[in-house]
Amino acid sequence: MKQLLIAVLIGITSLAQAQKIKVLNSITNEPIVGASLKKGDKTISISNERGEFQVKEKGEFTVTALGFKAAKTTGETSPIFLEESTQTLESVVVTASRQAATRAETPVAIHKIGSALIQDTKALQLTEIINKVPGVVMLDYRNEQHGMGIRQPFGTSAYFLYMEDGLALRPLGVFNHNALIESNLQGLNSVEVIKGPASSLYGPEAVGGAINLITKTAPGIPTAQVGLQVDEWGYNRVQFTAGAQVGKKWSIMTGGYVARQKGSWASNSDFDKSSINVRLDYQFTPKTKLWGSFAYNDYFSQTGGNIDSTGYYSRSYKSPADFTYRSSFSSRSRLTLEHKWSDNANSSLTAFYRDNALGQNPSYSISWTSPAVTASGQVNQNSFKSFGLMGQHSQNFEFLNSKLVAGFLLDRSPNDYWAYKINLAATLRPDKKSVEKFTITQVLPSTFLGNYSAVIWNKAAYAQFDLHPVEKLRLSLGGRFDQMSFDYTNFIDNSTGTKSYEQFSPKLGVTYEASSALGFYGNFSKGFSPPALSAVFRARPAAQAAATGEKFYLSIDPAVFSNYEVGGWASLWQNKVFFDYTFYRLEGNNELLGIRQPDNTTDYQSAGKTLHEGIEYQITIRPNDSWNFRFGGTNAKHTFVDFVLSTKSTDALKNVNGKEMPQAPNFIANSEVTYKYKGARIALEWQKIGPWFQDQVNKVSFEGVSVFNLRMGYNYKAYQFFTNILNLGDALYATTATRGNNATDKSTYTPAAPRTVVAGVQIDVFQLFKK
Repeated sequence: MKQLLIAVLIGITSLAQAQKIKVLNSITNEPIVGASLKKGDKTISISNERGEFQVKEKGEFTVTALGFKAAKTTGETSPIFLEESTQTLESVVVTASRQAATRAETPVAIHKIGSALIQDTKALQLTEIINKVPGVVMLDYRNEQHGMGIRQPFGTSAYFLYMEDGLALRPLGVFNHNALIESNLQGLNSVEVIKGPASSLYGPEAVGGAINLITKTAPGIPTAQVGLQVDEWGYNRVQFTAGAQVGKKWSIMTGGYVARQKGSWASNSDFDKSSINVRLDYQFTPKTKLWGSFAYNDYFSQTGGNIDSTGYYSRSYKSPADFTYRSSFSSRSRLTLEHKWSDNANSSLTAFYRDNALGQNPSYSISWTSPAVTASGQVNQNSFKSFGLMGQHSQNFEFLNSKLVAGFLLDRSPNDYWAYKINLAATLRPDKKSVEKFTITQVLPSTFLGNYSAVIWNKAAYAQFDLHPVEKLRLSLGGRFDQMSFDYTNFIDNSTGTKSYEQFSPKLGVTYEASSALGFYGNFSKGFSPPALSAVFRARPAAQAAATGEKFYLSIDPAVFSNYEVGGWASLWQNKVFFDYTFYRLEGNNELLGIRQPDNTTDYQSAGKTLHEGIEYQITIRPNDSWNFRFGGTNAKHTFVDFVLSTKSTDALKNVNGKEMPQAPNFIANSEVTYKYKGARIALEWQKIGPWFQDQVNKVSFEGVSVFNLRMGYNYKAYQFFTNILNLGDALYATTATRGNNATDKSTYTPAAPRTVVAGVQIDVFQLFKK
């Protein structure tokens, strides 16, 4: 009895001495899961889902976590804040597996934009962040509208997959251009950019690349911030984030903003947006968690669109159409159950729902032929509701230190689309070769240019097996089978039917870690992208319909790409210099291209073969904690290999084989030097886009872009004050410059903003009232 009493007293004393210490991200205050608390070389504790260590010993400890700088602690203060590491072999989060991995374990070209860089950039829109990734151009079409270029000519092609926490923002089959206007910049923790085909894990449309927006989770301590951003051109934004761990099992995080634009530098460019994300977590047990999220975005923008050379070079920036607009409503909900069976096995199951409606009177749909005084346009709406389920399991094995990741996706998305005609009057300039102003003369809501209803099914299964056969060498084998089908009714010709696209996308990758600071990788992967339904059921131009005998585009094949790449990385001089590079060759078959017609309409054609090849590289130098320099760039060439431009006997040019693709510059770079001292920071950024051809026949080129941005900020107690000067030199440049292939065609431009001064303040509410 006496011995039992002693044992109980020892146990009680031990429990009393044990303490909990939290480890948090110094920028977001989010818990860091899986961090190690070490005493010497011995691991004392691993942080749990709430970022907590159980500590019974005393003394000096070291806290380490993948992607963060190590920190020393005596265990007497909590929480411990870790800074993100920017100079080691950067950590990444592989979206499909949702597990942290070092760069040395990942045989793909992947780049992570961390919370520290997002915090310092103080961006008004995603373009300011995404463009910091080497080899990537995200075009600013104003008011958060965008184009994209990753290993592809930049523009609006559907060869890029946009995701939020690993789930596509829009289902396959619904055109995903401008999907990122349905995202919430204020709710972001970080952004992953995957370059090249990633269909084996991420799914179709991840051909040029994939962008995954990783949202914030609840902070480990109560956190609330409010802020304001304004610029000199009538932009105003109020933003907030707030979250906390509630009790022992619950946690909540929310963030959002309301933005308004009125009376900008360009005509017809006012906009309004309201955006909010909410996430709620419940920790059933240390091994089982249920979390749900909700995203809401309501967006309306006038769309000035492209202007001709007169408006561009005179800097008048007056749109010929003052009635065009884009309206987007989206809401997304998901519920995810995660369970850790053991240290070697994890599973997750997600149910999701999407509701989306995109309506517009697009400027790009205006059809006009010189010197006519009439024209036409359209009003359209594309809407869908998605119900889906996705699941995944990962299992580690002792055999060859291997890991298997397998999963599935099932997505049902009813989709409705209509477009009706409007007639316009065209007020011509004196030369009668361009339009000064379009005016709506007649609205024809019963004259449909497109009108269909479809039920889209997306089904997929994927698996990836990673193994470590010998020291320093890792192999990755993966594949995914996708089937996209739809049952449709085309109300234009009253036809019904079913269409299906199927594809298996394999991947083979290898990494070799020569040392802790030097490594190499290579991979082969395939990607594919079926055409969106809005392209399939779009009426062909009359001449093309007569030549092909098909009124619509149901016969268009999906685009298929094969990618070969090799690359490497090096961390030098005690992690003061980091360098990585990739050589790639992307071969395209049946690439879907829009051929601009003389009246500004577009004919879709599947290119027989295209070739995209280049090198991407980045060097980062950080001699101390105050200075940071980075330079990232790409040299590339995008070429038509076998593409029939015309089958008309009267046309002199039948193909463009060997010619460069339009809007495909050979050189892109983004560089930035940053200095930080105590609470102050200043950064000068330079973005360079080389010249590009405006047309497929390579007759007309555009001079390219060179622009500087200056970012400054100062942190004082609970306040963050900042100023960004975008286009510091007030350069005249355009984000797009295009024209058709006919001699009579004229160039059109999407002008970028003149010099813009953005000012803002952000307040930490809890710190403000802290005594």
